[in-house]
Amino acid sequence: MINKRLLVKNLLAHNDENSFYDKKRFVDIGQKEGKAKFLKHVCALANSNPENHSFIVIGVEDEDNKIVGVDFFDDSKIQNLVNAYLDNPPLISYENIPFPHLTEGKVVGLVTIKSNGKVCALRKNIWKYYGGMVFFREGSISMPKAYGIELKNSNAEAVATIEQHAKNNIELTLDGVIDFINHRHPDMESSYKVFKEQFVVCWAGNQKKVKDEVYFSRVDIELINEQVKLFYSTLDEVTIAFDDHSFTTIEYVQLGLGRKQNYYPLEKAVLNFEDNGTYQIQSDLIFEPPQYDKKTLHHILNANNALLQKLEKKIELNPSEKTDLKQLPDTYLICYLNGFEDAKDQMEMARPLLKMQDENIYRTLKEAQRILRKVKYN
Repeated sequence: MINKRLLVKNLLAHNDENSFYDKKRFVDIGQKEGKAKFLKHVCALANSNPENHSFIVIGVEDEDNKIVGVDFFDDSKIQNLVNAYLDNPPLISYENIPFPHLTEGKVVGLVTIKSNGKVCALRKNIWKYYGGMVFFREGSISMPKAYGIELKNSNAEAVATIEQHAKNNIELTLDGVIDFINHRHPDMESSYKVFKEQFVVCWAGNQKKVKDEVYFSRVDIELINEQVKLFYSTLDEVTIAFDDHSFTTIEYVQLGLGRKQNYYPLEKAVLNFEDNGTYQIQSDLIFEPPQYDKKTLHHILNANNALLQKLEKKIELNPSEKTDLKQLPDTYLICYLNGFEDAKDQMEMARPLLKMQDENIYRTLKEAQRILRKVKYN
């Protein structure tokens, strides 16, 4: 079982960017350019490593390998994105790796790519890349290749050595449990559960009981063996259930107009642990978005756009507008879920403005965009 934090450290310590490893300060698959560049690198790494894993480490400074982290990225449908744009797509996973020195909510992203042994190519046009283009790694650069296309593998031994050095052990697992409960979440209700005598899942959150159901907020869930953060949210409500073989979460999101707020189930995720030392994560979107009168939403959309224009022009908001601004991320999300597709672009435009205006509203916007990604890629 590989400790992903050790894997990241080994990649950073012993390797410059090469044909099986790339590093990024951040990726932005919310925009066409960022999505296209990400797909290019995935395609190139898959073609350059047909027999072993390749990796992209996200949240690292390019010049000095300083680990600065990125926001927790909860996109279980990233495989759907790759499948939609690539022919012969590789298997791909995005994992959030916590590091002790990073601030709360910040992690290192680890993308693991496994080729299916066939030539991977762009399926359709995106940004400035054309459908049919094939990419390979040349040193640290992902380059297009139009002739002499042949899959070769010369990295198997190097990758196997790196993964061997990242193997987990009992000491690392125990240290991880103690750190999670005693140091990272001393102010919260924390628990752990051992599955199949080898997997350890820790979780923490503020607990509340509504009727017969227990909900958690400010939830953090981690698979300690692999040092992978499975779930993190400062806003949403989560239910947790488990038996001897599986660990199940259901995430709820609070949405509504004005004071009429309700919780809606968003996604159900089940970790199934096997006797042979493997596990599978099955996630299903169970979201049924609330529907509202189109005229009302059109009015709200225009009001939100006007608020952004005022922020852009640095015009002082009145008390009523400041109240509306707090609801702006959620109301934009509701507009998008009810068919107003330009609300998505407005949310992206709002990011830098809200970041300067109010950190809490900015955090709410990032949560709203996370929900939007889940719905879109499903």
